[in-house]
Amino acid sequence: MRFDLLQHTFLLCVSGSRAYGLHTPDSDVDLKGCLLPPAAVLLGLRPLFEQVDHPDEIAVFEAVLNEDERAAARHTKLEGSVYGLQKLLRLAAECNPSILDLLFCREAELRRCGPLGLRLREARRIFLSQRAGRTFAGYARAQLSRIEGHRSWLLHPPKRAPARADFELPEHTLLPADQLAAANAAVQKALDTWTLDLSGLPEHERLRFAEGHRRFVEESLGGSDGLWRSAGRRAGLSEGVISLMERERRFAAAQRGWLNFQEWARKRNPDRAALEAKFGYDTKHGAHLLRLLRMGKELVQTGELHVWRGDLDAEELLLVRRGGWSYDRLIEEATRLEAEVQALLRAGRSPLPVGPDEAAIEALCVELVGAHLARSAAG
Repeated sequence: MRFDLLQHTFLLCVSGSRAYGLHTPDSDVDLKGCLLPPAAVLLGLRPLFEQVDHPDEIAVFEAVLNEDERAAARHTKLEGSVYGLQKLLRLAAECNPSILDLLFCREAELRRCGPLGLRLREARRIFLSQRAGRTFAGYARAQLSRIEGHRSWLLHPPKRAPARADFELPEHTLLPADQLAAANAAVQKALDTWTLDLSGLPEHERLRFAEGHRRFVEESLGGSDGLWRSAGRRAGLSEGVISLMERERRFAAAQRGWLNFQEWARKRNPDRAALEAKFGYDTKHGAHLLRLLRMGKELVQTGELHVWRGDLDAEELLLVRRGGWSYDRLIEEATRLEAEVQALLRAGRSPLPVGPDEAAIEALCVELVGAHLARSAAG
């Protein structure tokens, strides 16, 4: 069922670099929002609405932008995400940085804020917890991973597509496709017996527990060959077949890497590419990496979240974006900040609770949905 997104969106803000005070004349216009759909969608047989983020759907929100933002959106692009209330509350309870931006941004960045939006922002502190130390660091590590990947391509660009001979593979696989599929299925079945069900955990906790569990299983198996080879042995495959399958997997991964490199090279923004070439890393990602770690530390240390950086460190972050910091300095500072956050958490020196107030979040959800349905019934 289609419905009027703009009409049902009760909270919307300009997000991203404009919410941080870090935008430039060429910056995109990013939006974050929250809505409750009509009662027929909210309570009916159809799947629960979760979010919209396709540019064609987001375009409707251009109507609530100011004149400068509309001009910027037409010059660059308009993008963002508008979430259903329940999904947004779940993400906020995990201290998702982009969701907290919506709840803690300045009023100056709000483009729609009805009674439900006011109530949600009024209650925003119930979402804050020490989980923020891990989620902000996790988002920062994602930025760092992109920086390192792009830097590798920048310094050592692949010269050609990978060839099977590079992995000591014949021109055609020695295993027929059906036998290879059956062998991979057997390996996966063995891997599944060592896998924990972590689906009930927030993403940052899931990743942390998964990594620790992987190391534990590898140590328990008494080898350094990795889980995949151990699973192959458990499935009854010979060492020769395991070795062949591993080379096929490495070749497939190299093919994906080559395609990713080509896409990156084809879609790079020319100005941003020039900065990367000059300074040896993606300086825009570098600025966001530093911002995330600083915001995470401030939140864990003081219990306060400062989305707007204009009166804090915007000048320095813009300097990083323009290439004013070397790659080594950026990595050194990022390492220091993450270590300081972890030290604060280990020492129990954060004013934040260990976890969010889940009972209060549940009550807020019921309150907001109830108010929405009552308003819908009345009008």
